[in-house]
Amino acid sequence: MKIIPDIHEKLERYATLRRDIHAHPETAFEEHRTSELVANFLQSIGVEVHRGMGKTGVVGVLKRGSSTRAIGLRADMDALPIDELNNFPHRSQHDGRMHACGHDGHTAMLLAAAEYLAACGDFDGTVYFVFQPAEEREGGARHMIEDGLFERCPMQAVFGMHNWPGLSAGQFAIHSGPVMASADQFDITIKGHGAHAAMPHQGADPVVVGAALVQALQSIVSRNLDPLVSAVLSLTLFHAGDAYNVIPDHAILGGTVRAFSPVVQDKIEAAMERICSGMASVHGVQIELDFRRGYPATINTADEAEICARVARALVGEGLVQTALPPSMGAEDFSFMLHEKPGCYVWLGNGMGEGGCMLHNPHYDFNDAILPVGASYWVKLVEHIL
Repeated sequence: MKIIPDIHEKLERYATLRRDIHAHPETAFEEHRTSELVANFLQSIGVEVHRGMGKTGVVGVLKRGSSTRAIGLRADMDALPIDELNNFPHRSQHDGRMHACGHDGHTAMLLAAAEYLAACGDFDGTVYFVFQPAEEREGGARHMIEDGLFERCPMQAVFGMHNWPGLSAGQFAIHSGPVMASADQFDITIKGHGAHAAMPHQGADPVVVGAALVQALQSIVSRNLDPLVSAVLSLTLFHAGDAYNVIPDHAILGGTVRAFSPVVQDKIEAAMERICSGMASVHGVQIELDFRRGYPATINTADEAEICARVARALVGEGLVQTALPPSMGAEDFSFMLHEKPGCYVWLGNGMGEGGCMLHNPHYDFNDAILPVGASYWVKLVEHIL
C-alpha cells in the first residue's frame, strides 16, 4: 500500500477524533455538536466553511490555482437510533443513539484528507468537502440539494465512500453502474366488515384477505419480472384485530420494495395496484395501496467509476480492488447526488468489525486502521482529477 506518510503518522490523532464523534452520536438533523466539530476543524486548517446547508450540513471549500474544475467529496455524519452494546471507552454516551454504520469514520477520513490537501495538496481547482446530515432514513442529501448545494458549490462530479464489513480491511469494491438499490415503502389498508368470530359469514374478513395478499404479492418478483433483474418485495407489517372472538373491521399491511431502476419500480407498483384491485373484487372488500417512493437507486457513472478504480489500484494494489462484487439491496441517499451529477460511490473494506458483526449492529465499531487508507484515497483522487 502507498499510504501517504504524513496521514499515517497522524493515525492516533484521527482515531481520537473518530472516537470522540462515536462517543457523542447524533441522529438525523440533530448533528449540532458534530457539525460544530467539523466546521471548527476545517476553519483551523484554513478551509473556507459554509454551515447550515441542509439544516445541519457543513461544506468546506478549498481552492488552489486558477482552474475552474471542481469536485465534491461527501461524508455522512449521522448516527442510528440504536442502543450500543459495546463496552470500550469510546462507546456511546447517549442511550438510544449509536454510530452503528461508521459515519464517524467517514467524517474523520474526510477531515484527515482535508487537512493534508490544505497543507500540501498538489492540485489545480476546487475541492468541496461535503459533510452531510441525515443519511439514515431522512434523505439529508436531498435536503442539501434543495438548499442549493450544487448551485452554491458548482462541482463537475461528486464522490462518496462507505466502509464495508466483510471486505478485508483496506480493500476497495468499485462498481460501474448500480451499487445500492432504491428503497420504497408501502401500506395496504383492507377495509372489510367486522363480525363475531363464531359467525364469519356475517362479515368480510380482512385477515383472510391480508393472508391472500401476502401470498399473491410474492408472485410479482418471481412471475412478473425478468429472472435476470434483481428486486425484492418484502411484507414486514401485518396489523389486524385485538380480540380472540372478533373478526376485525380492517387490517393494515406494510413493507418495502427494492430495485435498481425506475422501470422496475414502476412495474412492481403497477402489479401491486392490479393485485390489490383484483383481491378487493374477489373478496368484496375495499383495498387502498399507498406506495411511496424513497431513495432512488445509487448508480455510478462509468467514467468516474474507472477513475476511482485506477486511483484505488495505485494506492492499494491491483489485488485489493474488486470491480465485480454484486451490488447491495440496501439503500443510500448519495443516490440523490448521483441523479444530479456524475460520480462514484465506493466501498472500503472494514474487516469484520467489533465482534465480527456487520453494519447496523449494536456491537459494530469502525476499524480505525483503515482511516489512513480512506484519507489517502481521497487525496489521491483529488490530485488525479484536478
